[in-house]
Amino acid sequence: MGRKSNRAKEKKQKRLEERAAMDAVCAKVDAANKLDDPLASFPVFKKYDRNGLNLQIECKRVSTLNSSTVDWAYELTKTNMQALYEQSEWGWKEREKKEEMMDERAWYLLVRDIDSAPIAFSHFRFDVECGEEVLYCYEVQLESKVRRKGLGKFLIQILQLIANSTQMKKVMLTVFKHNHGAYQFFREALQFEIDENSPSMSGCCGDDCSYEILSRRTKFGEAGGHGHGGGHCGGCCH
Repeated sequence: MGRKSNRAKEKKQKRLEERAAMDAVCAKVDAANKLDDPLASFPVFKKYDRNGLNLQIECKRVSTLNSSTVDWAYELTKTNMQALYEQSEWGWKEREKKEEMMDERAWYLLVRDIDSAPIAFSHFRFDVECGEEVLYCYEVQLESKVRRKGLGKFLIQILQLIANSTQMKKVMLTVFKHNHGAYQFFREALQFEIDENSPSMSGCCGDDCSYEILSRRTKFGEAGGHGHGGGHCGGCCH
């Protein structure tokens, strides 16, 4: 009886520790989502005036964007990405993409030109992936006239800055393997690694998948190792 009782106590203690760890993860995600402006402490990153560009950058919840801005963001995404989606097992699903971009958890880095017209954006969220608090980048989309001027790299650097300031463990994103320019950009220019939960690493579908999950750890994720036991892949804090 004594041995069984000890094992039961150990299991219960482990469950309590796992629950406490997950509660702490969710608390960080909730705190990040309660911010008015994750970019408020970094005013120098609210402008981009390099390579012939003079742009303003703001960080907004999707709920504060007007419908014309949201429509512009969707149309830019469709223009840039529809063909790539159609080459994948996902296909292009207009309704699902709009719902994803309008989800109440969505944050936007919005870039405007000197006339206040939107010209680029990044859609991201604070969430939990496999037991870790992360900043997940859903989109980085630029109009053709501002590409190859360092702006895309600057936006990802802002996301890394925000992830560090909110104590997220890493920045994550999904990229199509056949989107060779983007894949090379994230892997080589920005030093993202193939995430341990990517299909090619986890073994769930390997080479049959048309995408990889990439990530780059923050200073809060470097020493902490991997996800807490009992965590699952997907958000849990809402």
